Amino acid sequence: MGKVIEQSKIEELANQIRRQNKTIVATNGCFDILHVGHVRYLKKSKEFGDVLIVGLNSDSSVKSIKGPERPINNENDRAEVLCALNSVDYVVLFNEDSPKDLLDKIKPNIYTKGADYTLNTLPEADVILKNNGWVEFIDFVEGKSTTKIIDKMK
Repeated sequence: MGKVIEQSKIEELANQIRRQNKTIVATNGCFDILHVGHVRYLKKSKEFGDVLIVGLNSDSSVKSIKGPERPINNENDRAEVLCALNSVDYVVLFNEDSPKDLLDKIKPNIYTKGADYTLNTLPEADVILKNNGWVEFIDFVEGKSTTKIIDKMK
């Protein structure tokens, strides 16, 4: 089994990991142009548990969220780059704008998100909490973002 898991198989994988008494950490995002902020964020996420599962927005989902000019890199390329990181154990693509359904299948022990959110502003917090997980917020690396990279290139 490779690092990229089909959404139809993620629940089975998560249950298998739990049976091994391992802590599942999940996060999600577009990860369009991977930069040092992403790398540090994923490394920090992995530190919270044994297995890091990254929900990756599909191309159609990124377009819906970020606009018609995005993503810069297609979903297969973005998944491959994420899989090359030691901190990432699995990547699962999802088509929805929100990762709620995916997170309900994974039922992570810990869910990480950027510190621009709070528990009250995080749309998926209810799914994490109802499944007895908790949320860890991770600070951004100052000045590092895909949008800033794109703006600089223009």
